[in-house]
Amino acid sequence: MKIGTPKETAKGEARVAMTPDSARMLRKLGYDCLVESGAGAAAGFPDAMYAEAGVEIVPDGARVFERADIIAKVRPPTGDEVDLLSGGKTLISFFHPAQNGDLLERARGTGAGLIAMDMVPRISRAQKMDALSSMANIAGYRAVIEAGNNFGRFFTGQVTAAGKIPPANVLVIGAGVAGLSAIGASTSLGAVTHAFDVRPEVAEQIESMGARFVFLDFEEQASDGAETGGYASPSSPEFREKQLEKFREMAPEMDIVITTALIPGRDAPVLWTKDMVGAMKPGSVIVDLAAPQGGNCELTAKDEKIVTGNGVTVVGYTDFASRMAAQSSTLYATNIRHMMADLTPGKDGIPVHDMEDDVIRGATIALGGEITYPPPPPKVKAIAARPRKDKPKEPTPEERRAAEAAEFRAGTKRQVALLAGGGALVLLAGLHAPASFMQHLIVFVLSVFVGFQVIWGVAHSLHTPLMAITNAISSIIILGALIQIGGGSVPVAALAGLAALMAGVNIFGGFLVTRRMLAMFQKS
Repeated sequence: MKIGTPKETAKGEARVAMTPDSARMLRKLGYDCLVESGAGAAAGFPDAMYAEAGVEIVPDGARVFERADIIAKVRPPTGDEVDLLSGGKTLISFFHPAQNGDLLERARGTGAGLIAMDMVPRISRAQKMDALSSMANIAGYRAVIEAGNNFGRFFTGQVTAAGKIPPANVLVIGAGVAGLSAIGASTSLGAVTHAFDVRPEVAEQIESMGARFVFLDFEEQASDGAETGGYASPSSPEFREKQLEKFREMAPEMDIVITTALIPGRDAPVLWTKDMVGAMKPGSVIVDLAAPQGGNCELTAKDEKIVTGNGVTVVGYTDFASRMAAQSSTLYATNIRHMMADLTPGKDGIPVHDMEDDVIRGATIALGGEITYPPPPPKVKAIAARPRKDKPKEPTPEERRAAEAAEFRAGTKRQVALLAGGGALVLLAGLHAPASFMQHLIVFVLSVFVGFQVIWGVAHSLHTPLMAITNAISSIIILGALIQIGGGSVPVAALAGLAALMAGVNIFGGFLVTRRMLAMFQKS
C-alpha cells in the first residue's frame, strides 16, 4: 500500500507530515511512499532528499489523494481535500473533531477512515504518538525565543564595568508540556522564572527545573488530570478569583508572561486581564500560547503582535510550531511513523485497524462510513502525578539541642562499650599471653576501635572514588598475611590465608568500585 503526503495549503504553514528519515522507516514497514513536489521545501527537505530516500515525487496534491491509500497531513483537511477521499482510504492528520463537526460529517460521507493525531489518548504507551505534546514542546520553547526577540534586555543578570544588569522575571502560567518546555528554556537563559498551575502536585516538577512555584492560599483541591486525559479541570469561581488576585499582585514585577492554559474543546480561560497588562512595566512582553482558542490574555489578537498604550507587547501568534518547521516536522513525522507501526503489526505494508486497541480506537474518529467520535474512556487511564509532599516542620532550637544531646549520649555509650569490651579482651589475654603478643593485640584493638568510629560514621553520599581507592590502599596488610602463610603451623597459615582473602576482596573491590563510579562521569 502507498502512503502519500501532500503540500500543506494553509497560509504560512511550513510543516510537512513526512520527512526523508520517516519515509525510510515507513518503507521498512512495507509501504511505498510518495510526496507532492515541494511539500517539504519550507521545512528544509528538498525533493532531492526524498528521492534519495526512495520516495516517489508526484506533481500535485490531487495526484497524492488519488494514488495513496493512506494520506498523512499536518493541518485538518479543507473541504476540497475531503472531497478527494473515498472508501478504502485513510486520512491521518490533526482534525479537532469537537470544533469541526460539519467537516467530520462531510468526511464520513466519503466512507474513508479518519485518524486524528490530536485525539491520541494521553497514556504511557501512546507517548511516542502524542503529536499534541510534540508540538506543545516546540511551542513552549519558541515562546521564550519570541519573548526574547521582543524584550529589550538580557534574560540573565550581569555585573559589568558599565553597571549592574538585573535578571528578567518570567512568569509561566500552566505547567503542561508547553509550560514545562518554556520553563526549561527560560531558566537555561538565566531568567528568574516563576510558574503557576492549578495542580499543586506539579510543584516538584517545576522546582526541579529551577523555577519557583507560585502557591495559592486556597483549600480547593484541583483535579490531578487522571480523569481528563492529563489536562487540568476547570476551577471554581472562588479559586479563579484567588488566582487573579495573585496575578494582579505579581504583574508589576513581571517582565515576561507566557500563558499556556488550555482545556481541549473549550475556550481558553482569561487569566491575564486588561488591568494586569496596564500594571506591567513598559517594555514587558506577553506571549499567549492559548491564542488559537481565544487567548489567556484579554488583549490578545489572534495571529498578531500588538503593543499596548503603556508599551507592553502582546504576542498572539498561532504558528509557533511552524516557525521551527524543520524540528516540528521531524517530531510530527516520527509520531505518524509510530502510529503506522501500531497499525502494521506484521510489518507487511497492510494496516490492521484494531478497534480494541486503546490508542487506535481513541485516535479514530470515523471508519467505514460511521462516526466513531467521541471514543470511550481508555482502559488504561493517564497516570496522575505524585501528590506534593509537605516539607517537614523545622525543629525549634530547644528540640534541636535535645536531639544533639541524645545523639551525643548514644555515641558515648557505644564508645564506652567498645572500650570496655576491648579492655576486657586485653586483660584476659594478658593473663596468659607473652608481652610481645600483647603489644600487637593492643595495636589491633585500638585500630578496630578507631576504624569503626571513623568508617561507620561516614554518610553513603561520601563514598566517593577517593574513599574506594583509600580502601584498596589500606589493604597493604595483605603483605603481612602473605608472609605469615608460610610461617609453619596450620592455624597461623589458615588465619593468614583468611586475612589475605579479605584484604584481596578489599583491594580488588576498591579499584572495581572506583572504575565503575568514574565511568558514570565519562562521555560515551
